[in-house]
Amino acid sequence: MRIALIAMSGVRAHNPELTALGLSLPGFVERGKTIASLPSLGLLTLAALTDDRHDVDYYEVDDIEEMDPLPECDLAAFSTYTAQAKECYALSDRFRSAGITTVIGGLHVTTMPDEALEHCDIVVVGEGEPVWRKVIADVESGVAAEIYRSDTQFDLADAPIPRYDLLEPDRYNRLTVQTQRGCPWRCEFCASSILLSPRYKTKPVNRVSAEIEAMKKVWPDPFVELSDDNSFVNKHHARDLVAAIGAQDVKWFTETDISIADDPGLLAMMSDAGCREILVGFESPNPAALDGIETKKNWKLHQVDRYREAVSTIQEHGIALNTCFVLGLDGDGPEVFDSVARFVDETNPFDVQITVLTPFPGTPLYARLLREGRIINPGAWELCTLFDVNYRPANMSVRQLETGLVELGRYIYSKETTDRRRAGFKEQIAVGFGHDFDRRAAS
Repeated sequence: MRIALIAMSGVRAHNPELTALGLSLPGFVERGKTIASLPSLGLLTLAALTDDRHDVDYYEVDDIEEMDPLPECDLAAFSTYTAQAKECYALSDRFRSAGITTVIGGLHVTTMPDEALEHCDIVVVGEGEPVWRKVIADVESGVAAEIYRSDTQFDLADAPIPRYDLLEPDRYNRLTVQTQRGCPWRCEFCASSILLSPRYKTKPVNRVSAEIEAMKKVWPDPFVELSDDNSFVNKHHARDLVAAIGAQDVKWFTETDISIADDPGLLAMMSDAGCREILVGFESPNPAALDGIETKKNWKLHQVDRYREAVSTIQEHGIALNTCFVLGLDGDGPEVFDSVARFVDETNPFDVQITVLTPFPGTPLYARLLREGRIINPGAWELCTLFDVNYRPANMSVRQLETGLVELGRYIYSKETTDRRRAGFKEQIAVGFGHDFDRRAAS
């Protein structure tokens, strides 16, 4: 059987002002483009679980019209972000019209399986690894069900090495490795692997090492992104993980939480092990906005007074920090734009990511805003780009949020502000490494 694995990519903002701004100030959407252009680790993992007697091809689709003619295959398997779900459905419809069986998996269809079944033959709900071989066997036998769900939690110790060999590495500026799934903080707005795996779990570090070694066979000197929700929640595992990555002699990026600033020893390990940047969700500099954004605890609210110190602590260890802010939280009004700008000016994080609060299906946020009648266009998944507003904020108008996002982006990503931030970052490096930044950066 010939199987086509199709990753939908290329998330684009619908806001025309934002799109125009992004063209002149690429930093505005740089992180979003990076995420959208990453290969689908899920599909590459499924490829590794596919028996060698099947032929497997991997495709990435930015514009569905470009996939004409359709590739020859017996089964087309799709992975999609919410923002491209409708494009994915349209492409799946074309395959089905050609008599090809289609299956869709991932976060979006896990929360919206009935919607997806209007456009595909099979939906995989939750983690795909435990059911993929059965999906293939049932399709071959002509007895495939409409929905496949994992009855057990997948053990990441059993994860196969993704088929990096299916990629053209020149297309990417980084490749991904997953070292854990889930996150204990359970933020209301988070559409992460929590939806696929409710339990936080880690991958054995020897498996991570093996995956990086496989990656290096197709890209000798890769830049690695850990595709985790929060890589260093488990500090004991974190030390073993950092040591293992350091032994691979690669440069890498990951996401974690602000508690990393409490562990100078781990930060030093990370810097020595090739960590070049981390992204931390600060969400807002305003305590009122942080109150209640987690569904189980109020952990982030209790960290806000440490934000400024945390930026300098992290960056003095030679690790660039990307501070991530979510605009339009219920506790924030129009003053948040000036507050974020002021925080950035005063702390000099190397990178800044600003997005608008986005109600993704399946999240507690979406359910609450729908219940409160605040979703403007329910089901308008194409607006789930992190840059388009599809809800009514609590303390400002939709227009104020849209305008504030654009104007804040115009300021933060201007050359003047960016140069000033980067200069401040170098000063923090100099403090941490005794004015030896140039040698450290070169290494």
